Amino acid sequence: MFDTFILGQLVIGASVGMTYSIVAIGLTLIYRVLSAVNFAHGEVYTMGAFATLIGATALKLPLLAIVPLVLLVGVVFGWAIERAAFRPFRKFTDEASLKSRAVREATLLSSFALGLIVREVLDQIYHGEWLAIPQEYLLSTPVAFGGVHLSVGELVIAIVSVVMLIALQFLLYRTRIGIAIRAVSSNLVGAQFSGIDINRVIVAVFIVGSLLGAVAGMVVSLAYGNVQSFMGLTVVIKAFVAMVIGGLTSLPGAVIAGILIGLAEATAGIFLPSAWTEMVAYVMLLLTLLLLPQGLFGRRRA
Repeated sequence: MFDTFILGQLVIGASVGMTYSIVAIGLTLIYRVLSAVNFAHGEVYTMGAFATLIGATALKLPLLAIVPLVLLVGVVFGWAIERAAFRPFRKFTDEASLKSRAVREATLLSSFALGLIVREVLDQIYHGEWLAIPQEYLLSTPVAFGGVHLSVGELVIAIVSVVMLIALQFLLYRTRIGIAIRAVSSNLVGAQFSGIDINRVIVAVFIVGSLLGAVAGMVVSLAYGNVQSFMGLTVVIKAFVAMVIGGLTSLPGAVIAGILIGLAEATAGIFLPSAWTEMVAYVMLLLTLLLLPQGLFGRRRA
């Protein structure tokens, strides 16, 4: 029985870790192109969850109709973040200016401020309360696999995460915009001289990352049934930790690190009080910075 319980916790941890991974991929994509961290990305996750809530309660849409609504919110919010928090700082188009320390710090603060504004607006509207998704929309049906009891929602999180990861790989390696994204992330100036529209590529990166974040918020809200204005803050911090542990610019590293964080938190929850599990990701981050400063899959830099 004890072994079955541990196995169940590990499966749940892997599911939660996949959520961290999907959000971390959005952060990593942007960092690969601009060497900047988008701290408004957690609010994309939150807006995906709130779009699900509004679609289910105010609009009373069927579940399948909520999906395009969430995708639309992800596209619009990703475009808005790029226009409001990042593009104003791209006055110069040379690589040194775009990836300078001053621009990185400015965009970090502007994205953090934008995320803070969104959180506070939602907090004023909904008073910081946890809001319930209607029961008929929830993916809460129990499922048993060899003695391990899960909910449909936890399985859906894992399945949707894998599908999105495969779709992202297809986008990056089998489409023109994906090739352009990889070209810009590899050599921004060279991509410019090759005739690639850098602004278009950067907008595409924000939209792709925001689509992933919004879908993650939708699936998690349907799996666990609650939405709150500050729900994206913890997720984006854990995703940032996963990005750093994975190596900052490595998409596979972000995925693996996110899953490892989820598994570590689930394992720690078996042996430690729940309040201590929040420290697990940060302990992992400290150990990584001490032992592997470049991350699990990062390149050594001078």
